Amino acid sequence: MAPLTERDIQEALRDLSDWEVAGDRLVFTHDFGTFRAAMAFLVRVGFEAEAMNHHPEIHNVYGRVRLELTTHDAGNRVTQLDVDLARRLVAVLEG
Repeated sequence: MAPLTERDIQEALRDLSDWEVAGDRLVFTHDFGTFRAAMAFLVRVGFEAEAMNHHPEIHNVYGRVRLELTTHDAGNRVTQLDVDLARRLVAVLEG
């Protein structure tokens, strides 16, 4: 899968709330307020990631979650696969 251009990434970010670009990654940061709420979200992240066979780096400190997406097969760059997973995770967050 080919890496996206900077322009493509910026356009995708328009409808990806809580997501930003950091280096060659899409990064999501959200404060859920409680550990339980963060873990409930992360369980759903696991199901979505597994369904796509594309897995984020996951960081959870109490109720604050940080996810990082990059495509290893594309030289650790952002691809459409990352954007597609990010969109699915926004849908999970929005319920």
